[in-house]
Amino acid sequence: MTRPILNIADLEFRNFGNGGRFDARLGAIGGKLGAQKLGYNITALAPGKCAFPFHSHRVNEEMFFVLEGTGELRVGDARHPIRAGDVIACPPGGPETAHQISNNGSAELKYLAVSTKFSPEIAEYPDSRKFGVLAEFGPSADGKPQGFRFLGRTDASLDYWDGE
Repeated sequence: MTRPILNIADLEFRNFGNGGRFDARLGAIGGKLGAQKLGYNITALAPGKCAFPFHSHRVNEEMFFVLEGTGELRVGDARHPIRAGDVIACPPGGPETAHQISNNGSAELKYLAVSTKFSPEIAEYPDSRKFGVLAEFGPSADGKPQGFRFLGRTDASLDYWDGE
């Protein structure tokens, strides 16, 4: 069994984002500890940055625990200030549960992100009118992870019989 303990001071962070407004450092935890039904990481945001676009999950639930810094949580049409010690629940649902954490403070914002890992998942992005279908499958015969990811726009859907 994998050692079930990891100190966050020992995390290796990787850059994530598009280098513009979306620019974060993610420290993977769950997989390193052998977690199977929950995914978790530490997310670090510089001032003025977000990790992800405004989005909702139709299947998975997320929880965030603010470790240090201040920022803002956007949920649906509301915005809420956040600070170290805050626990945030983001249940699955439609646009009314869409959420985004941003750093509007003057120092780094760090939070623990925890999510269920049900697959397949449908994510929706109200600001850009996109959706994503995401699935994780078990490893292939050679041990490599397998998955499926498709991003599209709801107004560009094909007819069921298209090409048949």
